[in-house]
Amino acid sequence: MAVVHLTAENYEKEVKESKIPVIIDFWAEWCGPCRMMAPVFEELSADYEGKLKFVKLNTEENQPIAQQFEIKGIPSLVIINEGKELDRIVGFAPKEVLKQKVDDALAKL
Repeated sequence: MAVVHLTAENYEKEVKESKIPVIIDFWAEWCGPCRMMAPVFEELSADYEGKLKFVKLNTEENQPIAQQFEIKGIPSLVIINEGKELDRIVGFAPKEVLKQKVDDALAKL
């Protein structure tokens, strides 16, 4: 499953109406750690096909959504299930660490 680019227009459909949990990558173009996280996030999306929806939100272009989630630092990954935040991962993490954190969050379901 490809990573979905989130906007104010598709937020409702992609996040709130999702039948599976969603992980949102809050990022910005100017953010070095965000650029490091991008390929890791993309790679992980293949590992969770059908179990977790991967979406990215550019905080510069979608500030109201970032503010709604009280994003203070980026990259921030927020895992949501049925409209509720399950977990939050702030800062860059290598694939193995990120995978473990995602697994731990999904185990709470």
